[in-house]
Amino acid sequence: MITKIVFAGGGTGGHIYPGLAIADELKTLAQKNNKDIKIYWFGNSRGMDRTIVEKSGSADCFIPVPSGKLRRYFSFQNILDVFKIFAGFAVSFFRLLIIRPQVLFSKGGFVSVPPCAAAKILGIPVFTHECDFTPGLATKINSRFASKILVSYEETKKFFSKDKLNKLIVTGNPVRPVFYNTDAEKGRSFLFEGKNADLSKPLLLVLGGSLGAHQLNELVVENLDWLKERFNVVHQCGAKDADFVPESQDSYYPYPFIYEQMADVIAFSDIILSRAGANTIWESSVSGKPSVLIPLCGSGTRGDQVDNARYFEERGAAFVLAGGQADSENLKECLSKLLDTKVRKEMAEKALALSASKRPALYIAELIFNQIEER
Repeated sequence: MITKIVFAGGGTGGHIYPGLAIADELKTLAQKNNKDIKIYWFGNSRGMDRTIVEKSGSADCFIPVPSGKLRRYFSFQNILDVFKIFAGFAVSFFRLLIIRPQVLFSKGGFVSVPPCAAAKILGIPVFTHECDFTPGLATKINSRFASKILVSYEETKKFFSKDKLNKLIVTGNPVRPVFYNTDAEKGRSFLFEGKNADLSKPLLLVLGGSLGAHQLNELVVENLDWLKERFNVVHQCGAKDADFVPESQDSYYPYPFIYEQMADVIAFSDIILSRAGANTIWESSVSGKPSVLIPLCGSGTRGDQVDNARYFEERGAAFVLAGGQADSENLKECLSKLLDTKVRKEMAEKALALSASKRPALYIAELIFNQIEER
């Protein structure tokens, strides 16, 4: 008998990569237990979802689902998106009816809501996971359908009502298995093989997420001469800003995106300059790297990155430049402190300590596996 599991989520890499990490762990568990397993991924019918999932090889089948956005403010687009949500529910319901999976796992994003609702009606157990310190709207809705609500932080429990406390499990944030088996030498080779680079300088790795971050890119470009004097700068700028940043030059190495080699690249790096998305900060934590975090702020966000960043800052693993603090002067001040190897070592140890207690992707895979065994 084939064990079937559906993953639902998408819209950004933050709603996809952690799910892929769990899918990889599930396949390993199934192999160890001599079980056949098939993983389906329900994702956005438009956007990056299909490309990321199919490129990873972690899922066996990608199923596109219409998705409408659940906005917290008035917009005429909300009216149109209601029809997309109903269409997403219909597609999810009939697909799940045909597949009949043992479990549906939601990684979040608006596309995950219709599949979770459909699974509840069909009697399929739903697990939902929240990466961020504060739960998003999709997670809050999905928690109504879920038999298990998984969160990354103990403190996140306070954002849920008392009637859901018995469903809550603190798991940490899933990180791809490859981050637990990194090779810094491979990262060095990927970045600098055949290049005449001064490797005595620390490596500053700039990460703006899978889509890039223009604010970070602007700061790097504005301060590039200062940065190059002190660091080798590896800059994941995002495809949208590939023409905005300068071309590769001494001590500066831009990349639109790094995927397969990212774990080894982080392992070889000394400092991370990034947004504060859950994936990036937990990958830095698992790798034991100090960070300077510039969280996404403003009206276009619910503030989740600020909460994530403050959590790491309060535990000594990162410096945070939020809002108006994210300027050249403050950036130079933080990075100057991290030129001190003693400071870097202390912050690296504190970063590693945040993720040392458990391996979240494996823990979640075991919870899902145990659910299947009990049915």
